[in-house]
Amino acid sequence: MNAPTSDLPIAAPDGTALRTALWRALHIQIDPPPHVLEDEIGLKLAGPEDDWRRRPDMDPQFTRPFRASILARSRFIEDLVAQEAGRGVAQYVILGAGLDTFAQRKPGIASRLTLFEVDQPGPQAWKRQRLIELGFGVPDWLRLVPVDFEAGDAWWHRLAAAGFDAGKPAVVACSGVSMYLTKDAIMAMLRQVAALAPGSTLAMTFLVPLEFADPEVRPGLELAVKGARASGTPFVSFFTPTEMLAFAGEAGFAESRHVSAAMLAQRYFAGRADGLRPPDNAEELLVATTG
Repeated sequence: MNAPTSDLPIAAPDGTALRTALWRALHIQIDPPPHVLEDEIGLKLAGPEDDWRRRPDMDPQFTRPFRASILARSRFIEDLVAQEAGRGVAQYVILGAGLDTFAQRKPGIASRLTLFEVDQPGPQAWKRQRLIELGFGVPDWLRLVPVDFEAGDAWWHRLAAAGFDAGKPAVVACSGVSMYLTKDAIMAMLRQVAALAPGSTLAMTFLVPLEFADPEVRPGLELAVKGARASGTPFVSFFTPTEMLAFAGEAGFAESRHVSAAMLAQRYFAGRADGLRPPDNAEELLVATTG
């Protein structure tokens, strides 16, 4: 089910995937407990220089709200997967998996699922190599699904070829991806997931238009937009929660709900003395289910 490394070109993950892994590790290293998410395996995969914490994009104060947002979305999705696995859902798809480490950190849950990580071929081959080098390996229940989006590969067909059963329910997660996709591409993806077996769930993050963002995070978001444009991967899609829910309804989901950053802050960050919490009106979540 998993293509050998030699069949695929190897290319390091992009800066966004690496930065996400490092921010998750930074949480363990500098934020006091209780930790929202404990992930240092991503740091091992990334294998940065020893002085990585001195990088400008690792500044503890500046990155705090964005670090919290990534922690919040990751924790929520993993809790959702555990909940759905508990009621018998046995397939989990991660679109744009990057350096996700759920399989390595939570093998007790993950090994009861067939877990499909969908990503670009080069970075995924790189990740496979790192998993093997670090001794984690790639068990049969973890399916690495290379999809060359730029060449027009259909992720749905690649997923089916890797053993995905469209007749059985699944959880599909897509975090930190939608801003890079056109609205037409997002609608196509939503319609594909909405057509999955009854009892399937989509969890997808989306960015709210910058003019709605909290003043404390707007400068950072504007820098992120400029950086993404300069690197050739511009942010092209933003949604208000109302627009996102309407999109999900048009795609054919039976039910959909908006999970706000404020809700995640209350769930995972309440009572913290350090002020760590995800910002409002920046990155929000859509959770949609099939009928």
